[in-house]
Amino acid sequence: MEIIKIEGVVIREKPFGETSKILDIITKDKGVISVLSKGAKRLKSPLRSVSERFCYANFNISYKENKLSTLINADVINPLFNIKKDIKKVSYLNFISELTSEVLKEGNNKKIYDIYLSAIIKIEEGYDPMVITNILELKYLSFLGVSPKLNGCVVCGSQKVVTISAYKGGFVCKNHADNDFIVNEKTIKMIRLLEYVDISKISKLEVSENVKKEINNFIDDYYDRYTGLYLKSKKFLKSLINL
Repeated sequence: MEIIKIEGVVIREKPFGETSKILDIITKDKGVISVLSKGAKRLKSPLRSVSERFCYANFNISYKENKLSTLINADVINPLFNIKKDIKKVSYLNFISELTSEVLKEGNNKKIYDIYLSAIIKIEEGYDPMVITNILELKYLSFLGVSPKLNGCVVCGSQKVVTISAYKGGFVCKNHADNDFIVNEKTIKMIRLLEYVDISKISKLEVSENVKKEINNFIDDYYDRYTGLYLKSKKFLKSLINL
């Protein structure tokens, strides 16, 4: 057993006994870990406020490798107030947290945590949650080993692409578009940009509603076809967006 200080975000909480909780925390260095927060349900507990879902903090933990660790205390880094007061933003955060937890099962790459945290901060700062989430989803595909082909037509390699197809696995040129839906030219340019952009360095984000919809539809279709991930949080998010 060792005492460690670790940065992370609480993504799940569940009751343990009458007064305690077990927290699942996405961390930078250890992936997803489970932590016992003793007495966290008590009104006067010093652990109460830091044992709630989506607490982003530095946690001091009595750590046990591959076992249930114990929370000692924590210092909140960002309370994420702007997200927590908006049901739609909370729903996006819930989805990207569940997705990140699944992606980390493929291997604890610290870049995954960096992408996840950058997305949270940008949504907290007021950037469009759908666009930020789509960027994260695009970047995660490489960790899942199913990246779309975005450097030319998937069939012939031509750079003169006219649309993007989840069914075919990426960009498609005019000669091979067949019956594929032709997306807006700006959608193609935006997807190329989003693949390489560093989320943490975004300072301006202007995307039309039509382009946003086309990008989101492609990513949803692509995930359904190639990742095998069917998350409840995504289903709820879709229903919320379509209201």
